[in-house]
Amino acid sequence: MGSCACRWPSLAGGSFWEIVDTAMQAKSRAKILIADDDPMVRGAVAKMLAVFGHEVIATASGEEALGKLTPDFDLVILDINMPGLDGFETMQRINRQDYGIPVIFLTGAGSMEYAVKAVNLGAYDFITKPISDIEQFHITINRAVEKRMYVLQERTYKEDLERQVREQTSELAEKNRLLQEYSHNLEVTTLDTMLTLQTALEEKDIYTAGHTARVSHYAVDIAQAMGLPPFEVEVLERACQVHDIGKLVIDISYISKPGPLSDEEWAMMRKHPIIGENIIKPLSFMSRELFIVRHHHERFDGKGYPDGLGGDELDIATRIITVADSYDAMTSKRSYRESMSVEQALVEMNRCAGSQFDPEVVKVFSEMIKGRISGGRQQEASA
Repeated sequence: MGSCACRWPSLAGGSFWEIVDTAMQAKSRAKILIADDDPMVRGAVAKMLAVFGHEVIATASGEEALGKLTPDFDLVILDINMPGLDGFETMQRINRQDYGIPVIFLTGAGSMEYAVKAVNLGAYDFITKPISDIEQFHITINRAVEKRMYVLQERTYKEDLERQVREQTSELAEKNRLLQEYSHNLEVTTLDTMLTLQTALEEKDIYTAGHTARVSHYAVDIAQAMGLPPFEVEVLERACQVHDIGKLVIDISYISKPGPLSDEEWAMMRKHPIIGENIIKPLSFMSRELFIVRHHHERFDGKGYPDGLGGDELDIATRIITVADSYDAMTSKRSYRESMSVEQALVEMNRCAGSQFDPEVVKVFSEMIKGRISGGRQQEASA
């Protein structure tokens, strides 16, 4: 408990009333919370602060002060030696509220140990009782209140800055979402347009109608069976949808010719992978598909066209489309030959595994087709 009340100084010379006059002219009043178990000290300090123009809430204990503490206080003045929660314990609990309210300790036991502990707790100041210098006390109070104003301004600025950052981040995220949506729609529209052109090309020849759709279907199934990541499967599917786009500039008579092609015609037909690559090259979103389109007629042994790549020089997606494209060609009727049966095509593909085709891809595809044949027969038997 505090040992003595505040001692009011002499009013001679009018210095105290000058302080009062200055305080009364203040532009704003602070809201101050006091906790002191000595009623005389508590009352004297409260009166002084009221004369300075401040709103004062006086309490007799740390517990009572904590019960009345709200974020709208500008300053807390605590006695140190109080029953129950002392001033230090009370300040520790105030700190947990994180209101940023300055705390001044007011005590009759002005030891260095207390002063150090007060500083370590983050107290704004440490004032001993009795208060003999009213002017200095008034200055200390005003500075503590000013600090509170700075803290509030800083928090307001920080909150406003964080709000602006959130708003700008949200705005950028929305713009980015719209841009991605636009970009995706553009990609889909472009790909659909190209697929429409390629489908129109196929429809001119009854022997190649539906080829692109079937190749895409086979290739995706192989890729999924081999455990390719979804992104790689998507790239492969897009490449399949445009793999023969280069044939748009090839004379349709070459494609539908009932007999063997001449050397000149065959040389032109062999250019369609390169032409297809050049057609889709301006589309930046299809950069991965360029390689597949250009090399879908390469061979595993390096004897294909246009670049004679083979083995590991060909990525797995290209090795897959080669199998899917060749299988559909074998099992489809052409103007210059009859189609093979599924069994015949699988035999031919296994025969060419290691030379024209990647053996692992052929193995996976063969098992997949045989499984479908077996499943279809079982369904027929149970029907």
